Amino acid sequence: MSLNKYSKAVTQDPTQPAAQAMLHAIGLSEDDMKKPLIGIASTGYEGNPCNMHLNDLSKQIKKGVNESDLIGLIFNTIGVSDGISMGTYGMRFSLPSRDIIADSVETVVQAMSYDGVITVVGCDKNMPGAMMAMLRLNRPGILVYGGTISSGCHNGKKLDVVSAFEAWGENVAGKISEAEYKSIIKNACPGPGACGGMYTANTMASAIEAMGMTLPYNSSNPATSELKKEECLEVGGYLKNLLVNNIKPKDIVTKKSIENAVRLIILLGGSTNAVLHIIAIAHSADVNFTIDDFNELSSKTPLLADLKPSGKFLMEDLHNSGGIPAVLKYMLDNNLLHGDCLTVSGNTLEQNLKNVTPLKKNQEVIKDINSPIKNTGHIRIMYGNLALEGSVAKITGKEGLKFTGLAKVFDGEFNANSAIKNGFVKKGDVVVIRYEGPKGGPGMPEMLKPTAAIMGAGLGKDVALITDGRFSGGTHGFVVGHICPEAQEGGNIAFVENGDKIVIDAEKNTLSLIIGKEELELRKKNWKKPDLKVNNGTLYKYAKNVSNASKGCITDQI
Repeated sequence: MSLNKYSKAVTQDPTQPAAQAMLHAIGLSEDDMKKPLIGIASTGYEGNPCNMHLNDLSKQIKKGVNESDLIGLIFNTIGVSDGISMGTYGMRFSLPSRDIIADSVETVVQAMSYDGVITVVGCDKNMPGAMMAMLRLNRPGILVYGGTISSGCHNGKKLDVVSAFEAWGENVAGKISEAEYKSIIKNACPGPGACGGMYTANTMASAIEAMGMTLPYNSSNPATSELKKEECLEVGGYLKNLLVNNIKPKDIVTKKSIENAVRLIILLGGSTNAVLHIIAIAHSADVNFTIDDFNELSSKTPLLADLKPSGKFLMEDLHNSGGIPAVLKYMLDNNLLHGDCLTVSGNTLEQNLKNVTPLKKNQEVIKDINSPIKNTGHIRIMYGNLALEGSVAKITGKEGLKFTGLAKVFDGEFNANSAIKNGFVKKGDVVVIRYEGPKGGPGMPEMLKPTAAIMGAGLGKDVALITDGRFSGGTHGFVVGHICPEAQEGGNIAFVENGDKIVIDAEKNTLSLIIGKEELELRKKNWKKPDLKVNNGTLYKYAKNVSNASKGCITDQI
């Protein structure tokens, strides 16, 4: 079988002289024209630490690809920094960027007739976007994560980006001085790499490693380590093997490998954003995987990792304890993993783990399975009259398992942020932030700023927050997001009024508005659907095409 299955249409066909002339123009020889062309899709850009080093890593990858008798061709796609856009209007573009990344990588690889693709990714939406593209293409491919950032330091305390958000809440509450606040900001992020806790970037990188679409240790090798550089050089050889053996992404991403990914996420205490992204990835893989599958797996998977945001350790600590492969080995040994799933190494997951060094003795990051942080997972899918089509809660148990309080309603995040800043939110409140869903936002922005402010103000155990928006992987506290139907579509969250009683029950997995049916129907009758907040451009197209959150906010299925 020829390895240049797709590129030969432009490199070998005598009726394509212009294509061949252009390829000669970029420096390809006659011999090069016979080799497979491999697209190297970099999400590198200078604007944030998560992605600032990815173009350099791409050059390393290209070197390894060319040394494997393949032709590596780098192209770029977009990225949005969640950390920089958080709490601004720009955050509305974050989730849509996932689908733009998927569309652009699919477009370039298809249009340029590349035989395989290596995606080089950093910030949150890069990983699922790249995975969606690779699965749509179903050509040999490998994902390379740029790695996690080193921790910052202030007064002997480890810092990360969420430290900066929570410091704002502490500063507003008068708990720290302006000088200390500024010092935390300056020292939180010391250089390249994605945010250090088990936030969305590290969550998705870990999940994709468990899924089999990265090389071992890809997700836990630090961004600036020699290990990351070595890994990049090795990728080309592994891609060559995928081409030779005709191993494609849909051979790797199956129902069982997705279950492996989800169980790892739950064990690590990963981001609720994973629910959206895993469902979208499954859709691209033609695998039936729903929010209810999350509930089933969460009910029989313990939370073992003491990682930020709810815990105290960072990904660099997990790396020093053995890395993600050591965690996967522990899961396999405890019957929490399907070991027979194929990976991009050409081996099964179990084969990859055979010679992996186990978790270090006396390490504190991953608890013993017999002494878990929580017997079941932190990700809870909730239903009820406030979430007829589902919602996603992040319940570690540290803030309790049930919350009953009175609604403080805000039509939009910015109003909520001002209220929290000015002390309007009190103990016993359930903060309701609505019209921030996929269509209502539009773009379903993250609510890290209000949740971080609540935590920073010391109200984490005393205030709950529910929203039809979503949360950062850095969010913790008693929070429920992804409420479906969203307010924009006439979901019952649109009819909540100040002072209404709301009950969040993480044992029964219910989210309930305590009012009579007649009163609810009266409010519905008096409600008028608001116009979309935009009438042109990217967000307008997104609002018109996006599915609800329970279906993964996909945009390629009407």
